[in-house]
Amino acid sequence: MIKELPVIAQTQEAVDFASYEAKFKALADQKRLQIMYELTQKGSVCVCDLVEIVNMPQSKLSYHLKILLDAGLITRETKGTWSYYELNHTEVNRLLSPELCCIFRKLDDRPSGCCS
Repeated sequence: MIKELPVIAQTQEAVDFASYEAKFKALADQKRLQIMYELTQKGSVCVCDLVEIVNMPQSKLSYHLKILLDAGLITRETKGTWSYYELNHTEVNRLLSPELCCIFRKLDDRPSGCCS
């Protein structure tokens, strides 16, 4: 016999599970976590500088940056011909537990007792 699951009434603010899936898939990669960490430490970084910082060819870096952008974990600002990337702290803080959030906070911005 097939057991039917109860139907959950939808609220006005339905949970967008696909969005969460994309965000956590973006987080599930060492290189992308390294990129996010570097953006946290350095602030707004030009893609030309990021290539050297993470020691990755620009084509591979662009692939990872697009995934992070699509997930809303970073932002991009274009100045002339260069793109500058920055961590979207609001989104990261919303997604991660306080302990994990400390990894993506500057040392000066960490609350007392964070990451102890």
